[in-house]
Amino acid sequence: MPIAKVNGKEIEFEPGMTVLQVAELAGEEIPRFCYHERLSIAGNCRMCLVEVKPGPPKPQASCALPAAEGQEITTNSPMVEKARKGVMEFLLINHPLDCPICDQGGECDLQDQAMGYGRDATRYQENKRAVEDKYMGPVIKTVMNRCIQCTRCVRFITEVAGVPEIGLISRGEDVEITTYLESACASELSGNVNDLCPVGALTHKPWAFNYRPWELKRTQSIDVMDALGSATRIDARGSEVMRVLPRTNEAINEEWLDDKQRYACDGLLRQRLDHPYIREGGKLKPATWEEALAAVVAKVRETKPERTGVIAGDQADAETMKAALDLFRGKLGIASLDCRQDGAQVGGGAREEYLFNATIAGIDEADAILLIGTNPRLEAPILNQRIRRAWSSRGVPVAMIGAEADLTYPCENLGAGADAIATFSKSKKGFAEKFKAAKNPMVIVGSGAMARTDGAAILAAAGKVAALVGASWNVLHSAASRVGGLDLGFIPSAGGKTAPELAAKGGADLIFLLGADEIDLSKSKAFVVYVGTHGDAGAHRADIILPGAAWTEKNGLYANTEGRVQRADRAVYPKGEAREDWAILRALSERLGVTLPYNTHDQLRVALFADHPTFAGQGFAPGKADFKPAFTAKGALTTTPLKSPISDFYMTNPIARASVTMSELSALKSGAKLMAAE
Repeated sequence: MPIAKVNGKEIEFEPGMTVLQVAELAGEEIPRFCYHERLSIAGNCRMCLVEVKPGPPKPQASCALPAAEGQEITTNSPMVEKARKGVMEFLLINHPLDCPICDQGGECDLQDQAMGYGRDATRYQENKRAVEDKYMGPVIKTVMNRCIQCTRCVRFITEVAGVPEIGLISRGEDVEITTYLESACASELSGNVNDLCPVGALTHKPWAFNYRPWELKRTQSIDVMDALGSATRIDARGSEVMRVLPRTNEAINEEWLDDKQRYACDGLLRQRLDHPYIREGGKLKPATWEEALAAVVAKVRETKPERTGVIAGDQADAETMKAALDLFRGKLGIASLDCRQDGAQVGGGAREEYLFNATIAGIDEADAILLIGTNPRLEAPILNQRIRRAWSSRGVPVAMIGAEADLTYPCENLGAGADAIATFSKSKKGFAEKFKAAKNPMVIVGSGAMARTDGAAILAAAGKVAALVGASWNVLHSAASRVGGLDLGFIPSAGGKTAPELAAKGGADLIFLLGADEIDLSKSKAFVVYVGTHGDAGAHRADIILPGAAWTEKNGLYANTEGRVQRADRAVYPKGEAREDWAILRALSERLGVTLPYNTHDQLRVALFADHPTFAGQGFAPGKADFKPAFTAKGALTTTPLKSPISDFYMTNPIARASVTMSELSALKSGAKLMAAE
């Protein structure tokens, strides 16, 4: 490997690295504004100047200069320091003195670096340049006077998000960042440009003027809006979650979040259930916990176990489902428990049958990808950008079986119906030829394929395709609780009914909904007990409401679509009289005379780990990319088009539906507000 000297210290580096990267290997701090390790190199800001020999006797931009054998790099010479101060002075010529009112204040790269490289007074006596603010949608607040044209936002939205809606117009002193005709940015990843902006020109509109960074208490957690389990940081002030930011996790979300993961947190305060309710005379009326639990006990005792069912929602944590299993199946003998409220026909077999076995990071190694019944742009935008990167950086071919969709990258459609899977397996041309010749092909099956009447047949056919060519078998779930529920065995036991069967006419007399709001109970006349957080579909249908805790209000374990077990930690406490879901089930068990054998959350986790050791091993994915699925075929494939179960990305759960920001984004997506001028 080549060697260069950084301030007299020899550093070994990999070929292809830049001078800036080599200097950082040596532990030197290089200021920068335009450079970002996940974006292409622009060389706009010139803040990263260093002195390099051999070379011209002048400072050079280290971000754009390739490192070479024998280079002598100086990062702290008088020439370099003078050059950086000169660049900082130029950057601040037009920048307004907005720090006291800027939402970026306290977390601003320009503010921090101005302290290290700026002058204590200005020499500029001319008028400052003024730029009109732009409309970029409900989540991007613009103050374009602050912009230094680093183009981070332009490069992110074009290269990573794949929706080139932000660009640079005009020339010289008139250059501006804008969207086309000031239309809103329609990417599901648009909020990341606010994080990337180093100067406060782009900030988070939903959180504008609501907090100062130093007022917030930070809690490391994960996201539960989809099944990826992206690493997040929850910032709260008092009892209110103020914002959700990404944490770096190279294995899952790198340092990105989608807009729902980031901005739906305002829904945690709206339409909340903060005390129990009992339906009397057709109307829900407030009740005490004793009254509500007594009513539930009476109903449980008068209903036969075979006429009782329990459905876990998409955001249920493992501890809640474990307590539910221990109570309803273990103590009460109820067989009809299901965590698949969408009716997905998966589970009950080997764990690898329902996991993303190649792992999310494994997409970076794939050389051909086949999507079956999934739209990753809607179901997992963070995963979708990895697929896009595989296509853009390595030319990986991507094809799909299902309804046409804009995935932000070219994707060959092999047919809309499930019968196209059988046709593909016999084909020897086009994508089929590339797929069979690939060394690391991937099959990704989504909920749109599994949650159908012919879901078992689709899984069997897709499994044969994967086994035939040696492709990795990957299931992309859309619910944060799904893998954890399947790991726990939260599916019907012998003689039990599935969630759709329970919801059907005459399916059950008593149904417990553990935060399950996505299942249609309009045909059922069952008595419904709802344990949840929001006044959503489940609460509207409920006869008794027991207020639970959102994921930010309790400690919980979740297994993501890879099978990676992760911990969500409590950031704030439950609202009003609401209680943690497992504690509600524990109190119910005591009143039923079948007390569960744990009194604290720690004791519950000990029981969980003892019965299901998978949950004790946290933070890693099994990653069995060589798994060969062997599903038993049931029924025939149909010509009915495969489509994603998500029609509105911003309205997929009670928290998102209660969010004002998500409502604005949903309206924007539907065309209700396309441009600021309308």
